[in-house]
Amino acid sequence: MHAAQLGHIENVIGQMLRFDRPADAVLSNYFHQNNKLGAQDRHLIAETAFACLRRLSQLKALIEPDRITARRLALATLARVRGLNLKEFGDSLKNSESDWLSTFKGRVLPDDLAIQAELPQWIIDRLEDPTPESVLALGRAMMQSAPLDLRVNTLKMKRDEALCRLDEAGIKAVATPYSPIGIRVEGKPALNRLELFKSGAIEVQDEGSQILGLMVGARRGEMVADFCAGAGGKTLLLGAQMASSGRLYAFDVSEKRLANLKPRLARSGLSNVHPQLIASENDTRIKRLAGKIDRVLVDAPCSGLGTLRRNPDLKFRQSPETVEALNQQQLSILQSASRLVRDGGRLIYATCSLLPQENRGIVDAFLATHPEYRIVPAGELLSELKIPLSMSETLSINPAQHNMDGFFAIVLAKGDK
Repeated sequence: MHAAQLGHIENVIGQMLRFDRPADAVLSNYFHQNNKLGAQDRHLIAETAFACLRRLSQLKALIEPDRITARRLALATLARVRGLNLKEFGDSLKNSESDWLSTFKGRVLPDDLAIQAELPQWIIDRLEDPTPESVLALGRAMMQSAPLDLRVNTLKMKRDEALCRLDEAGIKAVATPYSPIGIRVEGKPALNRLELFKSGAIEVQDEGSQILGLMVGARRGEMVADFCAGAGGKTLLLGAQMASSGRLYAFDVSEKRLANLKPRLARSGLSNVHPQLIASENDTRIKRLAGKIDRVLVDAPCSGLGTLRRNPDLKFRQSPETVEALNQQQLSILQSASRLVRDGGRLIYATCSLLPQENRGIVDAFLATHPEYRIVPAGELLSELKIPLSMSETLSINPAQHNMDGFFAIVLAKGDK
């Protein structure tokens, strides 16, 4: 460890702790401004800063309240989380920091569930299972970094071939345990340099997101809508499901997100995707398609608390107030999207949240005023897809149990069976 490296880590942590923008945006901007940093330095800085955010409450509890600074948090993360000993700090320590680190490593965490689980109390209070055992298991899972999952573009390649190609490139990878089109890669290799990636044969996508897309069940020749398409990860999966036939609308209110879809779409080989920028969920372009769509996916804007392994800053940037505001938006979007569905069609509502008030709570409120919809049990759909996940009515993925991002999904059919 060099003094310059520690300085960069301190600077990044200091900027992230403002919580005024996403942590990954802070990191990206910092690397842009410090573009002479090498790959190893970038990896060290990024991994340490995110490790700090994942255990921020614990680290703060172990540091004296009046001595919490970005530098002490950087030192504490390197020593306590990343396991550096005093010798490995080299010449980076100042004055009495060696003595402080020696005593710090032996300190014991307070017996406080929110601190032990690294989850704010307001989140714990809203979980479906707030028992200490469940909360601790979830919290400990969220303190780990997420694995790197890939989706195989079935238009271009089968999974076995993709695995062979990765092996030839010296990249260790295995088939995902649940998704039949997923691959889990060891480490964080530079995938964008691979011809496999450049050709669109593989895309980065969490296994949970893949399973959600597969549950939509898009078929050849259908009309399908991804109502909140974002950068289009699920859109591309749906297009492959449809074998690039039919018509697939990718709606979003963000021009920037849809712009990010364009290069991915170009690589994918799909010709049936129609990106559509809309002003809101009540845009006239949507009204023209009322009652015409076979399957509508609503991956709604949400708190993102199921992705804390990737985005640990969200637990500090979200609040009960922001979640309540999201609830109003989620119900409004679901209601608008439901107008697109034809009789006999399906509406799929999903979030990457673990909070019932963003998940079943929204669906129950919707069903109370839309009796024409009925629930298609997730367990039955997963069985048809030969996905070995045990679920009942809803897809409820827990990172502690399934080693995926936290996801919720429910499939609703319109009209009689």
